[in-house]
Amino acid sequence: MGSNFRVYLAIVLSMVFWAFSFVWFKIANQVFLPISIITIRLIISTLLLVVTFSFIKKLQPVQKGDRKWFLLLAFLEPFLYFMGESFGLLYITSTQASVIVSTIPLFASVAAFIFYGERLTWINICGIIISVIGVTLIVLNPDLNSQTPLKGVLLMLLAVFSAVAYALVVKRLSVRYNPFTLVTVQNGIGIFMFLPFFLIFELKTFLSTPVTTSSVMAVVQLAVFASTLAFLLFIYGIQKIGISKANVFTNSIPVFTAVFAWWLLGDAINMLKVIGIILAISGLYVSQLKRRQHT
Repeated sequence: MGSNFRVYLAIVLSMVFWAFSFVWFKIANQVFLPISIITIRLIISTLLLVVTFSFIKKLQPVQKGDRKWFLLLAFLEPFLYFMGESFGLLYITSTQASVIVSTIPLFASVAAFIFYGERLTWINICGIIISVIGVTLIVLNPDLNSQTPLKGVLLMLLAVFSAVAYALVVKRLSVRYNPFTLVTVQNGIGIFMFLPFFLIFELKTFLSTPVTTSSVMAVVQLAVFASTLAFLLFIYGIQKIGISKANVFTNSIPVFTAVFAWWLLGDAINMLKVIGIILAISGLYVSQLKRRQHT
């Protein structure tokens, strides 16, 4: 695992940024409506990406035959994913949402095997199962019950399946395009997908709502870290270690969310959560192990 240290560090950082995004969205949503948050963060992110990567000449021209794949990429994420996540967060807590998102590795592993022939050994599968058990313990109450509204769950599952399909399209396009081009184009197209909804349903409210420093900062943090850096780092990870192994790291999001909530918001961490965190991290490690070859 030492030779891939930079790859794993990049993926872990992307998970940290996405874990924080649940908190930042909750702060921004105290003032802004969901589609307004998404549209603004995409505009900021795209401007940042275009200016930065045009200057250092990292953006590649999109080939005509790949335009439909980029449209599909943007439709899956940011459009469908953010629709599911943002509206799902209106009904469930940040921790509950992050736990549902952590089911991505299970679906991603199956999809990667079906479409790209990516194989996982039995020890990798055991690691995923251990990690999922740990994640479940993190979200459960001490009495082993979890009250999660069905509407919120279904919306978050929309985000989950969108993320899995997104990874499949990224895998296809990353052979010809670098992460800078992929993220810039997907966010740019995403703006135009969200803009009609913003103009029709939320513009009037947006213009009449007094903003706060904390809400503006939350949107900026979502744009810079969650919509820009996290995607760049994650796509880099997919390129290097594949869809299945990269997506397993989404199990770390609830771990980071629980720790951040304890550290920043004073949320309690009971023994059940401690055990869950240990299992989730252990499972992540096991899921990345390679079976020894006997010679």
